[in-house]
Amino acid sequence: MKGIADLFGSLVFNDEVMRARLTDDVYKALKKTMSQGTHLELDVANVVANAMKDWAVEKGATHFTHWFHPMTGITAEKHESFISPAGDGKIIMKFSGKELVRGEPDASSFPSGGLRATFEARGYTVWDITSYAFIKDATLCIPTAFCSYSGESLDKKTPLLRSMEAINKQALRVLRLFGNSAVKQVTSVVGPEQEYFLIDNEMFQKRPDLIYTGRTLFGARPPKGQEFDDHYFGSLKPRVFAFMKELDEELWKLGICAKTKHNEVAPAQHELAPIYGTTNIATDHNQLTMEMMKSVATRHGLACLLHEKPFAGVNGSGKHNNWSVSTDTGVNLLEPGRTPQDDAQFLLFLVAVIKAVDDYQELLRVSAASAGNDHRLGANEAPPAIISMFLGDELTEILEAIESDQDYVGKEKHPMAIGVTVLPHFPKDSTDRNRTSPFAFTGNKFEFRMLGSNFSTAGPNIILNTAVAEVLRQFADHLEKSSEFNSDLATLIKDTFRKHKRIVFNGNNYSDEWVIEAEKRGLANLRTTVDALPEFVSKKSVELFAAHGVFAKSELHSRYEILMEGYCKTIHIEALTMIDMVKGEIIPACIDYQGDLSKVMKQKKECGEFESMLEEELLGHIAKLSSCLLKKLTTLEAALLESQDKQEIFAQAGFYRDRVFTAMAELRLIVDQLETLVAKKHWPLPSYARMLYSVV
Repeated sequence: MKGIADLFGSLVFNDEVMRARLTDDVYKALKKTMSQGTHLELDVANVVANAMKDWAVEKGATHFTHWFHPMTGITAEKHESFISPAGDGKIIMKFSGKELVRGEPDASSFPSGGLRATFEARGYTVWDITSYAFIKDATLCIPTAFCSYSGESLDKKTPLLRSMEAINKQALRVLRLFGNSAVKQVTSVVGPEQEYFLIDNEMFQKRPDLIYTGRTLFGARPPKGQEFDDHYFGSLKPRVFAFMKELDEELWKLGICAKTKHNEVAPAQHELAPIYGTTNIATDHNQLTMEMMKSVATRHGLACLLHEKPFAGVNGSGKHNNWSVSTDTGVNLLEPGRTPQDDAQFLLFLVAVIKAVDDYQELLRVSAASAGNDHRLGANEAPPAIISMFLGDELTEILEAIESDQDYVGKEKHPMAIGVTVLPHFPKDSTDRNRTSPFAFTGNKFEFRMLGSNFSTAGPNIILNTAVAEVLRQFADHLEKSSEFNSDLATLIKDTFRKHKRIVFNGNNYSDEWVIEAEKRGLANLRTTVDALPEFVSKKSVELFAAHGVFAKSELHSRYEILMEGYCKTIHIEALTMIDMVKGEIIPACIDYQGDLSKVMKQKKECGEFESMLEEELLGHIAKLSSCLLKKLTTLEAALLESQDKQEIFAQAGFYRDRVFTAMAELRLIVDQLETLVAKKHWPLPSYARMLYSVV
């Protein structure tokens, strides 16, 4: 087997490959386009395309595809072979610069939220030159943006790239005010931690709810769940270890810096974390990671579950979006250093993030909104729906000292006192971690913890980048007019924290007291997706995104429509699946078991045994629950039918939340009780216990 160094990036047309296969002139022209955004000439594109094709064919590729992120939440690709007729029944392998730079998929078959009519089919994929091409499934994949014939963005990558340009532009203005002329580019960087479940694929195939919806719509809780926290960081089971080993290798081939792997809190739950990188590339890599998790799992006889809440009563899975801002000179602008109280540049960027999160807290909540995540947020596994920030004791005390015009007296940092002299001494961190906070400072970055595990990281980072860019714009506008820079800078930091410190909360976000306190502070509590999504198209949001060229108003409204429709469709499909399972599997199982009980009672009577209290009582109990089951099923069917009468999308979404979902919960309650009574040989669905403990 190759060493990791040889394996890493072996399927990526990266900088090393480009240096080796391109002439100096072409390489320099390509790098200039990548770093400065200059136009790529067609003759340069032709040379690059031919080199890409030769390299890919040598690696076993036969096709190429423009790989893009439509508004479905997953990636898309249309494969084209390299073959071209050469006469006499022969072919040659060709790939042109035009094919590299631009493709033309059918735009009408992807969600557009009203941007395009069904008959307006033309769309374009355009090479994202900042993200390296790679090989997957014997296909050269070219990361691209996706837009309509009239230029509107139909994907997640285009607005993400726009938001990165916005924060770069405004951050450079601020750095110039500090006399920094060396930095040419400022980039947001991300490291998304990915949680997931692994269950036996044979059991997965017996659960229609997992197949169609990604989560279990029925299931009684197992005798043992996560009560002992014994799965967390526990030793890896052999099948899980083998899966993780192959997954690491496949990700390393694609240049993805998979770094950390471990068991999570819930049984059958695990996590993978990469080293963070440039936001658009990290987004590409995370989409590839999720795809690779599923394909590798299948090869190991496993099913990988990426739903936010696949098992009720058990911790769901999140995606922790670790976000920061770095310069092309290697400086992390959110690195506090040894004396953060003396670093005005760090403090200015810190309060910029504080103000951005406070001003646009509703938009951050929107970025974590989905029907699936509504099951997860607020439980003791994920932050509540209220946005707040954790800064830790040291930074909070520094800002409070600045606010009150006092000198900050830092606490002396002592080595950790563990009480065992043989153990090595190490310095104690300046603050603890707060795992209940939605948006926590964790040393030199912020960790946004609200995302569901199957989310694209594009959404929250578009919002974070744009919101911070807007605040930096305000800061730059103010300070560029200043005649007393240092004095005005100090005042700006002080006033910004004073006005926006309500968003800072270092306590327990799970507590009931925090909900009351947050309301007193005037923080938004958008409990469900239906509550949150209208904020996406508010006047304030439209103005923010338009000001920085991230979303046009039409693009913003299209995404609102798509998200609302997605919410409705998710619950609709879940409801249909429940109905199908109850009619096709649950009711027949109950009838069969009641038949068995009746036979036993009849046999006892025929043998002169008139005492059959156990069977009679059990039969009566199941009969009552079965009768109730039929009523709840009828209620759900009626609610589902009525939902189609709602023409306006917001009203329909509210109806699904209040009526359809409530009817689903009531139906589930009956089915889960029946599962505990009906004999296992009759119950058609693998239980929670079997699924969660099936992989050894």
